[in-house]
Amino acid sequence: MATADEESDLSQALDALDDVLESVGVERVHLGVASATLLAIVARLYDLGARTAHWDEGRVGYWILQYMQTGNYEYRPIIHGPFYHHVNSFLFDALGTSDFTMRLVVAVAGGLLPLTAFLFRDRLRNAEMVALAFFLAANPVLLYYSRFMRGDPLVGAFMFTAFALFVRSIDTGRHRYFYPAVAFVGLALTVKENALIYPVTWAGATVLLLDHRLFLARDGQARWPTVLKRYVRSTGSAVRRWAVPLLLAPVELLAIVVFFYAPRAATDDGPGLWKAFGQPSMFQDVIYEGSVGAWKEFWGLWIGGGHQDHSYLPYLGDFLQTMAQGAVVLSALAVAGFLVDRYSGRRPRDVVSFAFYWGFVSILGYPIITDIKAPWATIHAIVPLTIPAAVGVGLLYRWGTDAYAERNLVDVGLVAMILLLVGGQVAVASVDAVYRNPQSGDNELVQFAQPGDDVKPLVATMVAARNETDTQVLFYGDYYVDGAEDAEREPACVKWFNSLPMPWYLEANDLNATCAESEREVRDAVATSQPPLVVVRTPKRGDIADDLPNYEPRYYSFRAWGTNSTVFVHEDYADRVPGRIPDASKSARSASDTAEPTVSGSAEPSA
Repeated sequence: MATADEESDLSQALDALDDVLESVGVERVHLGVASATLLAIVARLYDLGARTAHWDEGRVGYWILQYMQTGNYEYRPIIHGPFYHHVNSFLFDALGTSDFTMRLVVAVAGGLLPLTAFLFRDRLRNAEMVALAFFLAANPVLLYYSRFMRGDPLVGAFMFTAFALFVRSIDTGRHRYFYPAVAFVGLALTVKENALIYPVTWAGATVLLLDHRLFLARDGQARWPTVLKRYVRSTGSAVRRWAVPLLLAPVELLAIVVFFYAPRAATDDGPGLWKAFGQPSMFQDVIYEGSVGAWKEFWGLWIGGGHQDHSYLPYLGDFLQTMAQGAVVLSALAVAGFLVDRYSGRRPRDVVSFAFYWGFVSILGYPIITDIKAPWATIHAIVPLTIPAAVGVGLLYRWGTDAYAERNLVDVGLVAMILLLVGGQVAVASVDAVYRNPQSGDNELVQFAQPGDDVKPLVATMVAARNETDTQVLFYGDYYVDGAEDAEREPACVKWFNSLPMPWYLEANDLNATCAESEREVRDAVATSQPPLVVVRTPKRGDIADDLPNYEPRYYSFRAWGTNSTVFVHEDYADRVPGRIPDASKSARSASDTAEPTVSGSAEPSA
């Protein structure tokens, strides 16, 4: 048992801390949330450019560079919204083109996300706000994918921020929170079209909250029809009070969407946003293309294009497998927090129930609407579940403080052990998945199209040879080469999607590639240009090995598994590129799970 002196010493220390914080206008909860935010920012920016670009990062990064070169942009739903095109083109111009720079926006957005905990200060206790901030900062899935140029982490961050601002505007009755909330919804829509799912899940959660209120009315003096009428009247009054913001919101939303989705035509014919300032009659076409035209394109591909024609259970299983790897503790605490909040106390808190319904429906719904098995889809369930999970942590905290007040060291020790296990599991999972093995095929957070090996030494080798030879890499074999020299994408001769993310690195570093469709062409290319690298799928390496006497083989996986390639490195550069022997277990896995199709140079797969 704790002695009275020990309890007094701790109380005095906490009081002294409160006095110091109060002298600068700060409370302990502010310190806690700020600490979580600092952790989030550092964790996201640390070694941000180390991981080799994912297939999708390479694809979008390349198109951003093309936009910068031509000044032309039109919405293509297969690569989702235009947010990264416009924002990253500015960053590339200001900070240079690199993996770090292309991930900077999503890293900063994820790093600042814990600050949204403050917006729930009328709904959550102090300990719950701090727990919420740390979940948003350190959850392995959120951390991994906020270091990844992908639309989903930004959509999750923007829509959660919008939700928090909407809640705060309701709590305070102030319009100053409402307009930024609408702006974040608009930004989310410019990132990726699945932001449209959020209002649907919010509407469903609202209906469930109303149903629960009507159910509770059975135990009161008023009958449920009376309670329903009361809610209808109060909603009508709220709509009248908020008439001006509600009327302005669609205008604000449309302005943001049109600004981003509107075509740019610096060198192309046709409508363009900046062109329209010199030709005002063009604004009508610009607004149409940035709104109705974009909607038609989106509908034609993602709704009517058959991308969701797949079996449900395998996708659900993959979704749950990722949740088990990256959010099992959070999920368990979310269930506990929801149940305790719902069935204890005078009445459940709306924000806790709402967030739980939102997250639960997302778990069931996203395997239906997603077109590929991808760990990043779980973001949309994890983000809302952080709220009930924080309530679960708050319950443990109150249990511990009550036990300490009662001098019950057994319960205090038990709570401390549980919290240490929770924090330790999250920390270990994050360090392993995010920093130690961010490209491993055994990491459940890694999507298939992530290169399993570090290609940065290959890129550095090509850059070093840039002034020595006109060709820095030669691709050989029917997996990599299609010979379509007139293709718009560079390198034109390669099967572009099979070769990703290499085109991103070639374009970003002003490197040149050529192709060979036969052994004779390989001999000719080597004789004339001596490219430092020759890339071929490993099963085909024997075709050209004898033609490369001055080259040493290195083995690389350009996907997480199943795509072993051989990179022949010229002996002058061999010391720059570490060698690797093919992993037999990965080769066996690839034989039974060939997840990557051979893609033609003209088709563009979804992601």
